[in-house]
Amino acid sequence: MFKPPTVKLIGRASYSSNKIEHCRLRVQFDNYANFAEIEHRWCYTLIKLNTELNIRLVLNKEEAMDQNTFAARLAAAMDSAGFKQADLVHAAEQRGEKLGRSQISQYVAGKSTPRREVLELLASLLAVEPDWLEGEPGQTEPSATTSPAQSQPASFQQQDSNPLDSSNPTDNQGSKPMRQFKKSSKLDNVLYDVRGPVVDEATRLESQGMRILKLNIGNPAPFGFRTPDEVVQDMRHQLPDCEGYSDSKGLFSARKAIMQYSQIKGLPNVDMDSIYTGNGVSELINLCMQALLDTGDEILIPSPDYPLWTACATLAGGTPVHYVCDEQAEWYPDIDDIERKITPRTKAIVIINPNNPTGSLYPREVLQQIVDVARKHQLMIFSDEIYDRLVMDDLEHVSIASMAPDLFCITFSGLSKSHMIAGYRIGWMVLSGNKHCAEDFILGLNMLSNMRLCSNVPAQSIVQTALWGHQSVRNYVVPGGRVYEQREYVYKALNDIPGITAVKPKAAFYIFPKIDVKKFNITNDEQFALDLLHEKKILLVPGKGFNWDKPDHFRVVYLPRIEVLSEAMGQLGDFLSHYRQA
Repeated sequence: MFKPPTVKLIGRASYSSNKIEHCRLRVQFDNYANFAEIEHRWCYTLIKLNTELNIRLVLNKEEAMDQNTFAARLAAAMDSAGFKQADLVHAAEQRGEKLGRSQISQYVAGKSTPRREVLELLASLLAVEPDWLEGEPGQTEPSATTSPAQSQPASFQQQDSNPLDSSNPTDNQGSKPMRQFKKSSKLDNVLYDVRGPVVDEATRLESQGMRILKLNIGNPAPFGFRTPDEVVQDMRHQLPDCEGYSDSKGLFSARKAIMQYSQIKGLPNVDMDSIYTGNGVSELINLCMQALLDTGDEILIPSPDYPLWTACATLAGGTPVHYVCDEQAEWYPDIDDIERKITPRTKAIVIINPNNPTGSLYPREVLQQIVDVARKHQLMIFSDEIYDRLVMDDLEHVSIASMAPDLFCITFSGLSKSHMIAGYRIGWMVLSGNKHCAEDFILGLNMLSNMRLCSNVPAQSIVQTALWGHQSVRNYVVPGGRVYEQREYVYKALNDIPGITAVKPKAAFYIFPKIDVKKFNITNDEQFALDLLHEKKILLVPGKGFNWDKPDHFRVVYLPRIEVLSEAMGQLGDFLSHYRQA
């Protein structure tokens, strides 16, 4: 039986949304060396197609659109208008509407569809008909009545130029416009507002010679906290031996000290291979998210959170799902909310204990409830415990991994905060519990750890001295110590300001006060932070920077001395005495 010749597509197609142009087809005469073997009815076709032919393929637009989902139409409309996901968020804010970044991400990914009022808002922003966007049968794409540039916010009207397109206008010298390089779309939903727009504005003001009081980041060094002398001396002594790479997981001496510390904390099934050092905990969080999450995988993260967790999960392709921490219950995780948000896609739960930004310390009974939920749903536990040695009021920090020997847990800690060496960049993670269920994941961790070769070796060299030498941090967190007394002062000072309330932190050096939004007519907490910065030159991080979904909180770092905090709280009180958001 005769088999027709193979027809292959060669070359490159240029295409728009509904047509493919200038494709080349070539007939390849595979296994047809003898023309006589080919039936007569195929001869004309073969002769006609023997050379390369330029053809134009036009797709039936209406038929194609009938097959499109809401997600596909949303993506097409965004592309037509030149919008990225972040642009939609900003455009909605300019209209006084709220669209969440994770919300839009789920729409684009086809995981959910919006309510009618949200659909109409999206359609309005993108200058399309709601019925078309919804994917109604028979609806065709409306002709654009507004140009993409007109529908965009002003900050997004700059258009890309294709340097290979000969139709691009040229300048007076006849050269083509400079190619524009934009950030990857993977970053559309990635936020880190601890160093975000408000901080950028503060930097601009500093460049003009203004002095800014920075209460936005937990960096001890600018406020007079010094590294213990024995740690500095130890690094000086060992520095000549730190010129080469270490094992990808870290120096033996560092990991040995961490292993011993973990055993004292009660972490089960920990050995030398269970420990990885990193350039701060931040690097290791990113490493774990990249190793664990596939597109669509969900991970439970507290709200408010340390935003790096949400950012890294998003960048890895996962979906952060935020569970609520209850301000009325000392900022403890809401267990019922956690249960409600678990789905078949949920892989892990993150806890931050002691907590940043609230300063909360979770008691054993709360940790047990989290363990019970993780056990019930077979979840991995990530526990960020970087502040475990900055606990006040004679309270005890309990590692959740010590309560879950049958579960796979990863515990993060380091020296940045406890030993006031944030710039040294040394942190670690400890794998504990049931590792058999995570063998493939651990292979991924090892691969990524090997790819970055190792964390910085000089900082690793002082881990043993820092963990087992004199713990000067203890002097900071007892009555009379700097951190303790500054905590006491700022808690009282904030609660004395009309319209401000705050839960007393038990650990770390942050407080997360609540502001009466009705009293001050606040609808945008980032604008509140900017207004405070401009008027009083005080830099705070608004609650949205910690994935808190209401404009009613902000974080204060109470590392400055009491004299400085006193001035700052006085300025904040004066500002709020007349502030009303437009």
